[in-house]
Amino acid sequence: MEAALSALPWVPVCIGGSDLLAKAWFGDTQYWVLLSDLSSVWEEEMNADDIQRRAQDLNKRLRAPTQAFFAHLCSVARPCLSSQGNDQTSAAHMSLERHGDNLTVRLKSELAGLPFYWEFCCTQTPVATVCRQLVRPLLAVSRVLQRQVEDLAALLGRKDAEIQDYQENGAVLSRARLQTEPFEVNRYRENFFRQTIPQMAVPLVGLDFYSELQDLFLAVSSGNAPQKRKCSADSSPTAEDNHVPGPEHQQTSDVPTGVESLIASKEQNDVKKSSGRTQEADSEQTVPLISTAAAAGSEERASSRPKKKKAVGLFR
Repeated sequence: MEAALSALPWVPVCIGGSDLLAKAWFGDTQYWVLLSDLSSVWEEEMNADDIQRRAQDLNKRLRAPTQAFFAHLCSVARPCLSSQGNDQTSAAHMSLERHGDNLTVRLKSELAGLPFYWEFCCTQTPVATVCRQLVRPLLAVSRVLQRQVEDLAALLGRKDAEIQDYQENGAVLSRARLQTEPFEVNRYRENFFRQTIPQMAVPLVGLDFYSELQDLFLAVSSGNAPQKRKCSADSSPTAEDNHVPGPEHQQTSDVPTGVESLIASKEQNDVKKSSGRTQEADSEQTVPLISTAAAAGSEERASSRPKKKKAVGLFR
């Protein structure tokens, strides 16, 4: 369960007028929720029996199996604890109360036309869990960003050497406004600390977690390369942007099992037929492809000697 929770990003949410960072994992009939205001971290972990007891205690008029209660809870609570938490069309209303070191998030919605109530009774998270879920990944992200800065500085140095070579061979910049000074990493770092950072006015208590950092956080936590985001019209992150692997995406399909098997067998037959046609087409094109490759190789060997060319583009 903790591995599945680690594969999720921390997202900023607003609950009852309070800004928090949230990380919530929903399984088949269990969940684990983490909330933080950067002063404390709270959590609640529930299994099927706990969910059934609390659902009956809070909803006396409702009688349903645990799976039905949990399916409805997931449908209304997951958007409020994810990047969709600011959606005004949410089907649930959430409020927040603090009791000493504990935190209670109350949820109200409708199930089968009757009011449905739920409470996330969160307690203080152990320090070890906070380190595994927040501190260590953030430290790893900072190391990755530092490595990225070093690679970009090295790339700029190579670009300056390339430009200098052009200039030494007589190239002249056609647009003076594009001319830049050679990059010097120590001078850039000094100016960045002295000028750029004060202008940014980075808040030390802010709960902003930019989407690019969420991708990097996920990549560091799961050990995988960051995936490209699909940008919507308003450039706001969506549920499928989070790339969240794990049991929470194993939803029950509306298609009967027998129909699924028939569709699967039909698709396999179509694939076999198409692959057979593809192999026949490939066999007919074998000779031209090989000859073309050989011709390309001979042309490459013939043009291996360097030739002086006039600079084009920005340099003339």
